[in-house]
Amino acid sequence: MRKISVFFVILFSFTVGVFATKVLTVYTYSSFIAGVGKQVAPVFEKLYDCKINFVSIDSGSLVARLILERSHPEADVVVGLSQSQLPQVFKENLLEGYKPTDIASVVNTSFLIDPQYRAIPFDYGALAIDYNLKTVKNPPQTFEALLDPQYAHSLVIEDPRTSTTGLDFLLWTIGLYGNNWQTYWRKLTPTIKTVTGGWDSAFQMIEDGEARMMVSFATDEAYNYYYYKGSDIGVTIPNGEAYVMVEYAGIVRGTKEYDLSKDFINFMLSKDFQMAIPLNQWMYPVTDVPLPDVFIDHAPKITKTVSVSIDQISTSLSKWIAEWSSIIIK
Repeated sequence: MRKISVFFVILFSFTVGVFATKVLTVYTYSSFIAGVGKQVAPVFEKLYDCKINFVSIDSGSLVARLILERSHPEADVVVGLSQSQLPQVFKENLLEGYKPTDIASVVNTSFLIDPQYRAIPFDYGALAIDYNLKTVKNPPQTFEALLDPQYAHSLVIEDPRTSTTGLDFLLWTIGLYGNNWQTYWRKLTPTIKTVTGGWDSAFQMIEDGEARMMVSFATDEAYNYYYYKGSDIGVTIPNGEAYVMVEYAGIVRGTKEYDLSKDFINFMLSKDFQMAIPLNQWMYPVTDVPLPDVFIDHAPKITKTVSVSIDQISTSLSKWIAEWSSIIIK
């Protein structure tokens, strides 16, 4: 009886192992999960007979989590890294290189910043200043105009230490002002109402009428028109020079689901995934898929951009954040 019992235990264990559903663990931020993730996950799961386990982590904390788990990685794929986080990601050797089969479909080749293909772009958007149409009658058209006393205690910004949006806003000013960016931030201090930990809480403040302006994205007007047929929120891009934020995904080094992770990275550049981005992420796809009418009619056209090189970020980011903290965090 014991031999038979052992035989059946082994047989049962083997059978369960053979037919167990594969699980892909993806670290990303909450709005990705609730938006495009919710739309595309069932498609991927059906295609590859698997389950996706999304784990919500603030975008500004993704790298720290990967470093913490480096010796025993829990994630297979990370989604939502910005170009400002990549120097640390590369330095810490956190991602596996993989060149997607459809990498040539990425329209803007400047987004392909890693020759080892450890970070793959999947969407992008331009930063902007959102403002309340009822309380801001003359929105600032330049960064210098933001210093005007009429905007005192009006602007909500995100903390660059915890938010990629906040970090990219800091980089926007560095791209514009160069070595004089600290002087600008000292002058900007009276305009700042508060510093939030992330984009979600800042957007909630402007939606609730608690703030007149916030750092956000150029597609917010399109978002509000799509859902509310118009709203009390307008968008302005100071100086007419946008800072473009690119979001990346990558395969976590040490994953036990490497092949499935490659499938997911390929899937992110597929037509199904890319077409789901605009109305779920409110960002732009990186491949040449049609844009919805609301983007064409209600999102500002970006003709001029400002940037900070990945080499500059790699060399100076820690110093910049420390200097920013000394100016803003009292």
